[in-house]
Amino acid sequence: MTIIVHHLENSRSQRILWLLEELELPYEVRRYARDPKTMLAPEALKRLHPLGKSPMIEDDGRVLVETGAIVEYLVEKGDGRFAAPAHRDAALRYRQFLHYAEGSLMPPLFVLLVLSRVPLFGRTARRRFQPMVDVHLDYVETVLATQPWFAGDTITGADIMMSFPLEAARSRAGLDASRPATIAWLDRIHARPAYQAALAQGGPYAYA
Repeated sequence: MTIIVHHLENSRSQRILWLLEELELPYEVRRYARDPKTMLAPEALKRLHPLGKSPMIEDDGRVLVETGAIVEYLVEKGDGRFAAPAHRDAALRYRQFLHYAEGSLMPPLFVLLVLSRVPLFGRTARRRFQPMVDVHLDYVETVLATQPWFAGDTITGADIMMSFPLEAARSRAGLDASRPATIAWLDRIHARPAYQAALAQGGPYAYA
């Protein structure tokens, strides 16, 4: 059965398209544009789920939301490819970064995005808030300086989850060549054929 992906432009849902391409699961994309004034998701998504958020998938009569939950669902559906490694420590790293992406890293990045849209006060607040983001970026750099992927030697769903916040950080939160291991990781994921195929399916994406 074909998975339906309700895909919002320039959003977290690009990760789901990438994972589906990696797992070679059949899917159909239904694209949604943001409101040009508010940059929020359109009301049409609320007709599918009360939260009206993307990513959202439909599969076998189910409607699922929340990127991490969708990633876990698809990994299971894909016979364990991109799943946690067998080694206990690597499996724990997988689980940690699967949740860290949205639980710890994305919130301060979202605050910076909001502040960037506030004139005068926003610039001052950004200067004070940036050090909080830098703590996270420095942590990520120390991890990727010792291993190629977030769970260890193999790409997993943890890397799928970490892609959007680090792409956003490169775009608007100071991630640059001063953190070479993280930049090299971004270059590796962007070079993957499945990633490029997902971009073609999802349409314009500001962070790749």
